[in-house]
Amino acid sequence: MADAQARDEVVRFTSDLIRIDTTNRGGGDCRERPAAEYAAALLADTGVEPVLLERTPGRANVVARIEGTDPSADALLVHGHLDVVPAEAADWSVHPFSGEVRDGVVWGRGAVDMKNMDAMILAVLRSWAREGVRPRRDLVVAFTADEEASAEDGSGFLADRHAALFEGCTEAIGESGAFTFHDGAGREIYPIAAGERGTGWLKLTARGRAGHGSKVNRDNAVTRLAAAVTRIGEHRWPLRLTPTVRAALTELAALYGVDADLSDAAGVDALLDKLGPAASLVEATVRNSANPTMLSAGYKVNVIPGEATAFVDGRFLPGGEDEFRTTLDDLTGPDVDWEFHHREVALQAPLDTPLYAQMRAAVEEFAPEGHVVPYCMSGGTDAKQFSRLGITGYGFAPLRLPVGFDYQAMFHGVDERVPVEALRFGVDVLDRFLRTA
Repeated sequence: MADAQARDEVVRFTSDLIRIDTTNRGGGDCRERPAAEYAAALLADTGVEPVLLERTPGRANVVARIEGTDPSADALLVHGHLDVVPAEAADWSVHPFSGEVRDGVVWGRGAVDMKNMDAMILAVLRSWAREGVRPRRDLVVAFTADEEASAEDGSGFLADRHAALFEGCTEAIGESGAFTFHDGAGREIYPIAAGERGTGWLKLTARGRAGHGSKVNRDNAVTRLAAAVTRIGEHRWPLRLTPTVRAALTELAALYGVDADLSDAAGVDALLDKLGPAASLVEATVRNSANPTMLSAGYKVNVIPGEATAFVDGRFLPGGEDEFRTTLDDLTGPDVDWEFHHREVALQAPLDTPLYAQMRAAVEEFAPEGHVVPYCMSGGTDAKQFSRLGITGYGFAPLRLPVGFDYQAMFHGVDERVPVEALRFGVDVLDRFLRTA
């Protein structure tokens, strides 16, 4: 268990980091350097030598290595991002960059996504420095920029230009895993991420014949685009179970004492119906998906434009990208072109590893009544970029949350916040895990 000072520091560090506005509006509009300098100073106090790295001025990343006691062991990467999505203060109960601690809760943008984990890492490492603790294997700690956009200034830049800093790293932990999921029937479930769907953000372009809005026009770009967008939005993707999702469904079925017929879509859908709220942990990851999100066409109501565009948020499962591409070709048809606006790989991490067992054991030590299950993230994290270096990533940012606290709603939501006791639980679990990893 972490010392008392670490359990207090994690609250202060979370609050301090929230107060440093690192809003990432996309298109390079962000400045993470003040937060990076804050984290680097706290790391330097422990005796390590952090480095600050920028691809673009102001877009700073921090990397540091803590030497382990076993030089023959592979290194472990522990990473978190410093940027946050925008927040409109008028919509919030508490100012999103106040970092206020009220009624046992830390409020502000980044409280869950993911300055809380950044603070946990810092608090654990500082407690180790006070106690003289060294991990068994080298730990490489990375605080990154730009995760909330393209990662080009963050993990992508680090993986492409500074791979030597991650030498020996074979596994990693990052955001979104080991949080409490209350199923509404008294069970506490702790999902640990062992996979991510790939990112396929698409730009669709339809071209036609421009003309007067009062005339017959069989080559209307808007009509062509609208038809393609409708086909994409209404498409029912076929069932595809990855090993992680199959394991999640099997373990959840056992927990609920129900049969698990995973042989076809009807059986999986029937199982999801029996799982109640817990189905939300897996239902978005049993298929590929494509959701239209943006439309743009024309400049005047009585002018038929010659071009219309749309954007689609596509996600594909590990092993599912070829099917994704072929299906989009069919759905867009001959009159609409599509291209990747942004693409990142899907990830799959094994479950029969010592690292996964150690994560499970660390959670169960501090939440013995909890039920740990694997899951696949519907979205993505910096683990995608670090996978270019051959690093297998897991989502492990532990939080023990009270009944009624909607963890998923905190991501990019209004009134993002995290309970103080959740942070202290996270420090204890992370400390236990990193000592044994």
